[in-house]
Amino acid sequence: MAATGAPSLARAEQFVWLTARVLEQRRFAHLFLDGSADAVETALTAYLNEDGGYGHALEPDLRGPVSQPLHTAHALSVLDSIGRCSGPRVERICRYLTEVSTKEGALPALHPSQRGYPAAPFIPVVDDPPAELLATGPVVGLLHRNRVWHAWLFRATDFCWAAVDALERSHPYEIEAAVAFLDGVPDRARAEAAADRLGHLVREQRLVVLDPGRRAEYPVAPGYAPGEHHFPYDYARTPGSLARRWFSEDELEGSLDRLAAEQREDGGWPVSWRRWAPGTELEGRPLVTLRALQTLRAYGRGPR
Repeated sequence: MAATGAPSLARAEQFVWLTARVLEQRRFAHLFLDGSADAVETALTAYLNEDGGYGHALEPDLRGPVSQPLHTAHALSVLDSIGRCSGPRVERICRYLTEVSTKEGALPALHPSQRGYPAAPFIPVVDDPPAELLATGPVVGLLHRNRVWHAWLFRATDFCWAAVDALERSHPYEIEAAVAFLDGVPDRARAEAAADRLGHLVREQRLVVLDPGRRAEYPVAPGYAPGEHHFPYDYARTPGSLARRWFSEDELEGSLDRLAAEQREDGGWPVSWRRWAPGTELEGRPLVTLRALQTLRAYGRGPR
């Protein structure tokens, strides 16, 4: 399938300056305008708490000042994007992760300290939350990929392996978390075997839209927003991902055509998940826009 062209960087830039938080503005400048990594790190520091975790609605669907695993995972992904995933700051993050981990040594999706502050209704606050692959997998994979060694990683890695091996029925975001883990974990032979099994699961359970023109025929996972589908690029964010092997050239290129065409007239990309408060969508769209631009660029699709 032929490419439909690159998105407009100029329109995306206008959208970012018009709507984004300072952090996303500086991330955009670093990624596409030769901006400073120091400026990104300075903006990220505003979300840092004394416990070494991150809060203050860094992840827009969780409001309030308290540190949370999902905020802290977001911060790690920002540090990774600027090549700063090392040193004392990451050591402090690992200490925070140790403190909030469950008895399994892994992360809950939401720590009970969120109680009393607004949060998306699809992320419930409970007193004794279970460990989640959704929260733990991306963090473990990212730390391994950056060759960070900390005691927290040993049990967390074992948890992720057990969770991935036990997957029989799943949903797209959990599969994305599994891929993030498998793309970074050191045991590459085991990771490739696990990824191959998950690829078959994704196709068999129709957790990916393989033909964007027939999107309405694919099911939406329980609890997801209407139309909240996932496409090949959601799993294989870069050509080097193990999930890239799950899709043919036509399937991947067709999904990238669709992603490029999703740029709106205002220059940004839309959010697909459930909208529960006006501010969360406003803050979420620049994040989705950055992710779309990075994915397209990874596959040689722009922007320009």
